[in-house]
Order: sequence, then structure tokens, then C-alpha cells
Amino acid sequence: MAEAGARPPLVRWALLLALSAAFAGALEALRLPAGLLLGPMIAAILIATRGQGVTIPPLSFQAAQAFVGLLIAGSFNAGTVSTVIDHWPVFFAVTAATLSVGVGIGLLVGRLGWLPGSVAVWGCMPGGAAAMVLMAQSYGAEWRLVAVMTYSRVVCVAGTASVVAALVGAHGGMESPTADWFPPIDLVAFAETLAIAAVGAWLGVRFKLPAGPMIGAMLLGSVLNIAGLVRFDLPGWLLAASYAIVGWRIGMHFTREIVRAAARVLPRILLSILLLIGISAGIGFLLAHFGGVDPVTAYLATSPGGMDSVAIIAASTKVDVPYVMALQALRFFACVILGPALAKFAVRRQGSAA
Repeated sequence: MAEAGARPPLVRWALLLALSAAFAGALEALRLPAGLLLGPMIAAILIATRGQGVTIPPLSFQAAQAFVGLLIAGSFNAGTVSTVIDHWPVFFAVTAATLSVGVGIGLLVGRLGWLPGSVAVWGCMPGGAAAMVLMAQSYGAEWRLVAVMTYSRVVCVAGTASVVAALVGAHGGMESPTADWFPPIDLVAFAETLAIAAVGAWLGVRFKLPAGPMIGAMLLGSVLNIAGLVRFDLPGWLLAASYAIVGWRIGMHFTREIVRAAARVLPRILLSILLLIGISAGIGFLLAHFGGVDPVTAYLATSPGGMDSVAIIAASTKVDVPYVMALQALRFFACVILGPALAKFAVRRQGSAA
């Protein structure tokens, strides 16, 4: 990963940490919920493309994935399941519509030759940015371009949702999951959290799930959380470190060629993102009109991806938070379950159209 003239490893790590803190701090100051992941990822890209990369230990990356999986699992509880059951016809229709729009835009982007078909579909999946990047890597797609697409979407979705929330009078600032970096730790709950992360990650790897440590921990944690058998204790410092490690791992695989390719197609990527956000907003309008839901709840519930970002914004706004998170969670699972098949379908369609 290093080129001639590379600095000693300790110097490179110090530079990575300093740049990560600077970028993450700037993005957090802008109240961007994904700042703690995007900042380290940008820092890693800058360092890697200058031949000063570092090696991220595989075990630490697996642990980081598992903790991110448990963070997502914390959104799935008995209330979420109850909300889905109560509104299942509407929820499944809205999920199918949003997912179809994302796949349709991905197929269009691939058909126009802007990006390879599998990259376009993974990148346009309307949910689970980190999961989509890791799964795209597992299935052999050019996941670095997928990362550019998905995290650009996170920024755009968070920005537009924040504007909508502000227009309707959100009170106070957004409180991210890492707002309290050093809270009092419940030793029993923390030990249970570590054990579930370890077992879930092992199961994910053992059964060769895509993005195994994250998906395995998320599934195990979701089942236990829905059953009311566990209470996760994920202090801010642990989540911040996990976000940073995932961001570093993604960023360290970027090359100058990938950065140049991403810069060339960035306008087209942004156009596809804006199209996805606009059509999803239209679906939200229909949900508000026919589903008896207030417009802002409907808008946040149908925002395409960035579930953690939407959760933070929803929590600071006068909306039906369980409704928003239930619909976001259902779409996330749909993306995780159907993503591989849809990406393969896109490759076949692109091949047949060639």
C-alpha cells in the first residue's frame, strides 16, 4: 500500500488520526450525522492516494462492523414490529415502490453507460449505505464507486431532510448516537453487548453472509432486542471508533485512478441521487395524502437511505418517530435481502443489452 518515499508507519498513523479528527470535527460542526464516518473516510482517501496508506487490522474491522450492526439492531424492537404489522399493506407497498425506483434508476444509469450496471444498482439502493458498500465488495462489484454513490446520497439525504425538518420548526440541535462520548457504563449491559457483537460477527463469517460481521450482529441483535432480552450499551467513544475504522477501511482502498474516475462521473451520480430523492418525496406525498400521515413523517419515512441520519433528524422533529423508523427498517431489510439478486439482474440486463 506504500510507495517509495512513504513515511514511517507511526507517522502515517499520526497523520491519519489528525486528518480524521479535523474532517470529522468539521462535518460534525455542520451537524451532518454521518460526519464521524465520512471524515475518516476522506482522510484515508487523501492519504492512500498519496502512497502513505496504513493497514487496518482485519479483526478491528470485523469488530467495527459488528458494533455498527448492533447500532442498527437497536432500532428494531417490539414497537417497530407492531407498527409494521398494524400498517403492513401500506408499508410493503411503499417499500416496494421505493426499492423499485432505486433499482429502476440504477438500471437507467447502467443502460446509459454512466456506470457499470452492478455499481449503479448497489449505489442506488435506497437504504443502508455502509451495508451496501460492504455487500458490494463481497459480491465483487467495484465497491469504491459504490461508496462514492452511497455516501454522496447520505450527504444529500441528510441535507435535504434537515432542511425539511427546519422548515417545520425542529426544536434544538440533532443529537447523534455519539453525542455523549463517555457516559456511565452499565457493566452487565456492556458485557452483553460485547458478547452479542462477538457471537453475531462469528455467525456472519461462519455462514458466509455478505458483510458477515455486520449482518450477523444485526440479525442476532435484532432478534434479541425485539424479544426484549437485551439492552445494548454502545458508548459514544465505541461508536466513534467503529465509524472511523469502517471509514478508514473503505478509504484505504481508493487509488488515484478510482478518484479520477469518481470525479468524472460525480455530476451524473449527483443527478441520479437528486432524481431518487425527488421521486421518493413524491411517494411520501402520496403516503401523506392516502395514508393519513402528516407530510413530514411521510417525507422522512420515505427518504432513500441514511437510516441513522433520518433517525437523528426524526428524533428532533415533531413527527411519528416509530412510524418513520419502522418504514426505514423494513426498507433496509429489503435492500439487504434483495440487493444481491437485483445487482445480478442488472448485470444480466446490461449484458443482454450490449
